[in-house]
Amino acid sequence: MLERLPDAPPGTGPLPAALSADDPRHIGGYRLHARLGSGGMGVVYLAYTPGGRPIALKAVRREFAADPEFRERFAQEVASARRIHGLFTAQVVDSGVDDHTPWLATTYVPGPSLHEVVHRHGPLPVRTVLLLVAGIAEALQAIHGAGVVHRDLKPANVLIAGDGPRVIDFGIARAADAVALTGAGLRIGTAAFMAPEQALGLQVTGATDVFALGALAAYVASGSPPFGEGPESGALYRVVHEHPDLTRIPPELHDLVAWCLAKRPEDRPGTAALIAAVHAHPAVGPRPEFTGGWLPRPVLDDVGERSDGGRSDSGRDRAGDRGHARPGPDRPAPGAPAPYGAVSHAPTALAASAPGAPPAASPAPAPGPAPEPEPGRRARGRGRRRARTVLPAVAATLLVCAGAVYFLDGPADEGADGADGPGAAAGPAYRPGYAKAELTAPDSGYEFDLTSGKVAAATTVDWYLARDGRGFVPSEESDAFVSGTGELTAADCVRGIEAKPVAALPFDALADRRPFCVRSPDRSKIAIVRLVEASADGSVTVVMDQFLRN
Repeated sequence: MLERLPDAPPGTGPLPAALSADDPRHIGGYRLHARLGSGGMGVVYLAYTPGGRPIALKAVRREFAADPEFRERFAQEVASARRIHGLFTAQVVDSGVDDHTPWLATTYVPGPSLHEVVHRHGPLPVRTVLLLVAGIAEALQAIHGAGVVHRDLKPANVLIAGDGPRVIDFGIARAADAVALTGAGLRIGTAAFMAPEQALGLQVTGATDVFALGALAAYVASGSPPFGEGPESGALYRVVHEHPDLTRIPPELHDLVAWCLAKRPEDRPGTAALIAAVHAHPAVGPRPEFTGGWLPRPVLDDVGERSDGGRSDSGRDRAGDRGHARPGPDRPAPGAPAPYGAVSHAPTALAASAPGAPPAASPAPAPGPAPEPEPGRRARGRGRRRARTVLPAVAATLLVCAGAVYFLDGPADEGADGADGPGAAAGPAYRPGYAKAELTAPDSGYEFDLTSGKVAAATTVDWYLARDGRGFVPSEESDAFVSGTGELTAADCVRGIEAKPVAALPFDALADRRPFCVRSPDRSKIAIVRLVEASADGSVTVVMDQFLRN
């Protein structure tokens, strides 16, 4: 809980990472094997029962554990969560509410989260979205039947298995209320999926979770939350005062999603009515079943890899790059926004993604930098380590190809001069992307997404500009250059990076809107940035222009 969009799933979706020196080795008598993720409430570990069954064990952070009211509510919520036995929920199997570090253990679901699925594969087909709505609504029936309101239903809290979704993290939302309401700037829930009554601090009910389910369905169908992203304050305002943006979701889903997103709780459907509406939808029929074909093939392959335990005992994926999406017809390139319709929404197009259908052949990628790590899992120097494992013959071939690419695609072509102004000066090598994007990151928990020209939660994008103390920090393997004058073009940036690159971008050196640029690791994009203001409250405002390599 207490997390912002988009974030790493706090449950069991991510692939395990090795325990650090600061992590415990045992909690509540369970042997900890790896770290699955962390959030505002605590850290989640992959653990094993004495008989060898895997579980997801969430250890509460010490600042919450020290609060007596939190402990009391946590015990109450765990007792309620133990009564939840829905087939589409992760069952609570054990807890330690009175331990020095309170903890909660649930069944381990090895599948990816919906957040991961959409980020890696793009929007999902209409039938898949409808089946997810029915499955999650059934999970909410079980949760509400036990007297619990989830309060933080979002894509990161829904894991995908071969036989349907699993809703997680429903055990400690209410327990955090006492700390959240007295802590500065803390709020239960995630702004982009929060119902108006929740955003206003009013009473939450089962209808609050239905609103979140509507927002989740819109996100899964379009790739974007219906109330936008960016700073939390802006999303909260739109949730309360503005209509959702449903222009990017398929028309077949408009009525159902809009029904869930009604501003007044009493105008939203109940979970039973929601399931009935899915049954009545022509894309599903009267018997919605999570059988073969309910997921597009690339997603099904991803789920299968997780279920097969595609990792060694050290927690690393056997395939090599932990969590990296393989390029294909339904997967955008790493760092590129998933286009609407990347996976067809038309029911008649589902056959292309049905099990057994061969994936479309992809041309061999041109030699270049190693693939970037999945967002939220930045691995320092991983690309260099992988390079050492390439077979000698392949390595020699890549070296020859890399030399040819540099000869044909080197800086001589990039440095072409043009007319005045950053757009025109891009010359034949670069064309304009977004322009004059003025953005504000409210604190160090956010960073600038240089690919999309938006503000994003920290550690969720590949090519970024983050804040560290009194300066900017560009993403790993990016190049940067600070102009010595008040002007900077894309061609100037390329020449400057080759002649005088910089590693540090202190605010003091960027005063008076002195321009600087950041080039993406694959050299395909350049962002020219001007610092507008770095406030004492921690917020930073910039203006950015992007240029894309022809």
